[in-house]
Amino acid sequence: MSKALIILRHEFLQTLKKKSFLLTTLALPLLAFLALGIYQLVESRTAPALPEEMNMGYVDATGLLDDHQEQGLVLFIPYETESQARTALLQGDIDEYFVIPDNYIETGLIIRYAEEAGPRTSPAIVQMVDFLRLNLASGDLEPAIMERVNRPAILESYHLDEQGEVVPARDEIADMLLPFILAMVFYFALFFSAGFLFQSVTEEKENRILEVLVSSVNTRQLLAGKILGLGAAGLLQVAVWLVSLFLLTRAAAMSIPALEGITLPASLLAWAVVYFVLGYILFAGLYTTVGSITPTAREAQSLSTIFVLPVAVPLFVWVYIMENPAAALTRALTLFPLTSPMTAMMRLPGETMHVWEIALSLIILLFSVGLILWSAAKIFRIYMLMYGKRPAFREIIRNVRSE
Repeated sequence: MSKALIILRHEFLQTLKKKSFLLTTLALPLLAFLALGIYQLVESRTAPALPEEMNMGYVDATGLLDDHQEQGLVLFIPYETESQARTALLQGDIDEYFVIPDNYIETGLIIRYAEEAGPRTSPAIVQMVDFLRLNLASGDLEPAIMERVNRPAILESYHLDEQGEVVPARDEIADMLLPFILAMVFYFALFFSAGFLFQSVTEEKENRILEVLVSSVNTRQLLAGKILGLGAAGLLQVAVWLVSLFLLTRAAAMSIPALEGITLPASLLAWAVVYFVLGYILFAGLYTTVGSITPTAREAQSLSTIFVLPVAVPLFVWVYIMENPAAALTRALTLFPLTSPMTAMMRLPGETMHVWEIALSLIILLFSVGLILWSAAKIFRIYMLMYGKRPAFREIIRNVRSE
């Protein structure tokens, strides 16, 4: 086991030193932050303008907002009660209204109501923020007031149906965006990690370095060290990307409203680690098998597309998966081992996976991982030192059975 740990440490450190690993780990977050910076720069040079005059009602439970009611083309109209404001909205006297709770100074929460679900930011909202800031700044600036002046509103939006019933506003963009982003992060991390193992096995076999390695370590230790070492590097890569994703969404939420609803709960991150580890080991075993039976790295690369294409299927049908979580195709992709990790990453953020689906998918995935590793270890031991023509499928099955 000590030899496997030595190989693990060697593979992990060697992977960290590779330019390709550093490039893929750091380039994606840096490019994302660069794109955000360019977007914010362009947005800052585009001043929003109100298309027309509008009336905005408000109910102030704090008693602080009694001045500066004309802001550009927006007129802010006070109401004593929320029911009065709602009646005015339904009658068309105002375009929308917002409620300032009595604990507004402590929380910054503003509740907005409108007849139609609209964007979470607009020129009117900008005027509302100015209205709040000017009223707050006109009094004594205590620390709590100063904090609220700096960040006047944490907006919570609702819209009303035709009967005047409150309908919570769902941020559909955020609901669709987070699963897709997580799936893409998972996809790249999975194939970069398994790809480094694939490259290591094929190149060492083609260059006959494996002949030297197996003279001092058995094949099980060699394979275990490689899989675990490169898997640890993959987990580090995933951690860097997830931290960068969290920081990026927080920075971008100020200028891209759709990102405000994106959160990364600890439970979701825990499931992501579980599915990544199992998915990585599964593809590491498959890639090891392909690398062992092919005589050259180029031939191994072309043969590996057999496994690459099925994994990408959830990305092609991600909209269908999000809109039809109970469909037969969605559940089939959730349970099929090659597509299970990717599909799970799409469904878990929206909490559309039942407990039985999670349990069954993990059981099938664990069984598949065990079977693939058992087969990969045997094939690796039989064919790693064989050169020349690639063996036929029947020959491989016969040799594995007789091993």
